[in-house]
Amino acid sequence: MAQSNQFKLLASRRFMPLFLSLLSSVFNDNLFKNSLLVILAFHLAKAEANTLINLASSLYVIPYFLFSLAAGQLADKYEKGRVIRIIKAAEILIGILGAIALLTDDRVLSFIVLILFATHTAFFSPVRYAILPQHLKQSELLGGNGLAQVASFSGVLVGTIVGTLLAGDVGQGKPGLLYLSLVMVTVAVLGYLASRAIPPAPSPTPNLKIDWNPISQTLRIMREVIKAPTVFYAIIANSWFWLFSTAFLTQVPSFVRNVLGASEPIITILLCCLTVGVAIGSLMCESLSRGRIELGLVAAGGLGMTVAGLWLGILSGNYQMLSNASLSQFLQSDGGLTILFITTFIGVAGGIFIVPLYTIIQERTAEQIRAQVISVNNVLNAVFVVIISFSIIGLLGPVGMTIPQVFTLLAVLNFALLVLLLFRMPEMLFDTLSWLTYILPRRTKYEGIEQIPSEGSALLIARYSNLLTPFIVSGATQRKVRFIPSDAITNSPRLHALLRKSDYFPKNYYEIEASELKRKHNAIHEAEANRDLLCILIEENSRKEITELVTLLKENFQSASLPLIPLSIQGSFSYKRNLKTTVQVGSPIPLAEISPERLSDNLKDAE
Repeated sequence: MAQSNQFKLLASRRFMPLFLSLLSSVFNDNLFKNSLLVILAFHLAKAEANTLINLASSLYVIPYFLFSLAAGQLADKYEKGRVIRIIKAAEILIGILGAIALLTDDRVLSFIVLILFATHTAFFSPVRYAILPQHLKQSELLGGNGLAQVASFSGVLVGTIVGTLLAGDVGQGKPGLLYLSLVMVTVAVLGYLASRAIPPAPSPTPNLKIDWNPISQTLRIMREVIKAPTVFYAIIANSWFWLFSTAFLTQVPSFVRNVLGASEPIITILLCCLTVGVAIGSLMCESLSRGRIELGLVAAGGLGMTVAGLWLGILSGNYQMLSNASLSQFLQSDGGLTILFITTFIGVAGGIFIVPLYTIIQERTAEQIRAQVISVNNVLNAVFVVIISFSIIGLLGPVGMTIPQVFTLLAVLNFALLVLLLFRMPEMLFDTLSWLTYILPRRTKYEGIEQIPSEGSALLIARYSNLLTPFIVSGATQRKVRFIPSDAITNSPRLHALLRKSDYFPKNYYEIEASELKRKHNAIHEAEANRDLLCILIEENSRKEITELVTLLKENFQSASLPLIPLSIQGSFSYKRNLKTTVQVGSPIPLAEISPERLSDNLKDAE
């Protein structure tokens, strides 16, 4: 099964216009916001500047609480391409107002424009995530989300840098504000033109009645989300990511000045390391998981965030503070390069952590409420950001913690969240073990995996060797494999419990009051009807189990289109013996030609 290349999406109309629309919106948002903050900081008295900067930060969050839920409903009710074009057209008007506010030095209008940009983002966010599953195949969804995160963080980074530079070039005879205005309006126009090429995405619920009450709407959607625990905890983890990243981003200026003792350019360098790191991590997700929607990546990314956070907290806590050091002085200092590396590593781990979460929310939420669920997620993100903002004020103020200690505390809390996710999402533990059997270098090699169909039903059969067998089988395909509870599984209580809690058994398998043979019959029949991928693990040397299975298939499924695909697992996944494991996927066997002897020959293990 060939792995898709996410960069091919950039040449596709299904994705590229949305990518450009997203990039331009995030760029303009950060361009105006950061230019306004720089102007306030450098052209007003310190007390007045601090007051207005804090006011601006508070006002920017309010639209997310007020409009996100309505935005999600509108995105589910109307054709999404049209919604995006209306939002992008509004961006042009907001950009023109922003240019007028900056050129006339109208502070009130500037704050109004800041609120309008935040409102624009609140309306754009649900529809941009909800449209992806309608335009992309399931195998493209992870890569598409990775590229969307690249667009977002690239827009943040470039918008912040350009806004800061142009806002610093203001005053008598300096054209900074004029250039800033021209860039903002031009990018808004180009973004709107790009949005006109977005293909239609029909509404799943055109008769939806808009509920403008944010409280009742939040409660209604959360009741639906709680019914799908994986989606619920993915939303919680997603909001935690924004809390974690906001805590690091907002502390960078003080960290550079009061902990490292470095000059202003180091602030930009560290911000670049974080955002570029997130972009790199986002792009790595598809290759690390082969395009599979993989909860194992969430565990890997979360562990990386913990390790990097602890490392940065401990290292910076022992750092010998400099005195307004230049870039070269900082890089030559003991630990300077390491801090840049750790900061980038935090970003990379964060990108690996966040992309699968967005993908899971999109893929496992009912299409009728997908945008509304994303809008609730946006509200929770804003709540988490507000919580961490006030918490850090308390930790650095009355509690008396240092910034390195705050970083260390966040890393510890991040690990606690990761443990909670592993306990509350057993599927995450299974996916992590499955991912590790695939990713560990030169341990498991898969041959002939193109024999496993990329869609449609199929029945995989393999011999059970040890507890790792289900994870090795699962790693052979990008698709989710459901295991029929054979003797090999039921004889291992821990494996049986993990598979059952992780939703890796056929749906409703244990809800059927019937014999095991009848349950297997129903599971295979439903797999064919639902186009699922099933697997039966046969105990080694279990001639009886093979004979029963062949009899079941020949008597009930000879006329079925369900292909039977044998997997031969050769070698041993054992570090003590230093042997590699090779999984050979055999050619499909027509059910009319199956026999116990032929099946046994295809399942032979070579030690």
